[in-house]
Amino acid sequence: MKALSPIQQKFILHWGEMGTRWGINRTVAQTHALLFISPKPLNADDIVEALGVARSNVSTSLKELQSWGIVKLVHILGDKRDHFESMKDVWEMFRVVLNERKRREIDPTTQMLHECIAEGGKDKLTDAYTQQRLNDLREFFETTSAWYVQIRQWPTSAIVKFVKVGDKVLKVLGLGG
Repeated sequence: MKALSPIQQKFILHWGEMGTRWGINRTVAQTHALLFISPKPLNADDIVEALGVARSNVSTSLKELQSWGIVKLVHILGDKRDHFESMKDVWEMFRVVLNERKRREIDPTTQMLHECIAEGGKDKLTDAYTQQRLNDLREFFETTSAWYVQIRQWPTSAIVKFVKVGDKVLKVLGLGG
């Protein structure tokens, strides 16, 4: 693998930093960044060389990225090593990431809120204010999750148009203008 250009390095380092802010291991994020900007699939040795990290970190990172569904294993004719490539469609990639985050974070939180609300209704120590706050939060998660389930089915072109319309939607709804 040829050396990374300064721009590639800058992007990979930044993506790694952003990954830590999103709660993702830095090497996982950097591995993803490298694969995302690579025009061809890379093997683990290529990734180790490019990022200067331990082979074990690369293996763990690749497993994590595969579990998210944004990196896949591919085979190259004449090469027995496993190669990996990232999704290239950014809209689809973010759809997959949002699906995973919903599954890993929002769904368990919504379930926990249902449990707390049910238990709080039976528990005399739970005050009405706490119960209302939990209900408001549950309703928020359920409403936004239902909205997300609807729009994740939209074709990318519809999502792009929807996002670009922006505040014009408020005018159509008679809420601004």
